[in-house]
Amino acid sequence: MQNKLSFLQSSVSLEIIGLPDYSNNENKDQISIISQWKLTMVDKPLIEGKIEHLGPIMNAFYVYSNLLIKNETPIYESKLIDIKADNFHKHNIVLKSSKPNVKPLILKIGNSLLSDTINCFDQLNESSKVRIKKTGINNNFPKKVKFGLNNKVQFLNFIMPPFIAICSLILFSTTFIYFYNPVEDKEKNVLNYSKIKIY
Repeated sequence: MQNKLSFLQSSVSLEIIGLPDYSNNENKDQISIISQWKLTMVDKPLIEGKIEHLGPIMNAFYVYSNLLIKNETPIYESKLIDIKADNFHKHNIVLKSSKPNVKPLILKIGNSLLSDTINCFDQLNESSKVRIKKTGINNNFPKKVKFGLNNKVQFLNFIMPPFIAICSLILFSTTFIYFYNPVEDKEKNVLNYSKIKIY
């Protein structure tokens, strides 16, 4: 009997069907050998496929959403899936069948469905009950996106400590200036000078 696991987020659900790998002494509730997956979106046709289709589809959604976040041209094209922005709120998805003479499935989804789908993929990636090649899912990012994100993190790690130090120094100096009164200082100097003259 096969195991079924569902990952739900508002209007989207992702179902993973498969078996544990008994040769690795896995728990009977575990899924390591995925035989099928199903992605259900509210008011949209059911999307399903084999394990070899899941990775590329997840990659497509991750790369596309990264392009949106970075304000770059939101377009992703591959042999299996194309995703393009219709406008700021609508996204066109074309799923191409690996079987001959099967028309591609065309979907139009909004930002909420896109976000919910990515959330379901995140839940799958973080699940301890499903074992998939998680490194393979995130390694197919275009180099431009991958290095862009790495460079941003490296830049922030480099610039943040000096920035915090400068801000602390300015704050510390400002407190001293606030408590320092030049008029009182002048009066003290005049008093001292007059004392010297008297003696």
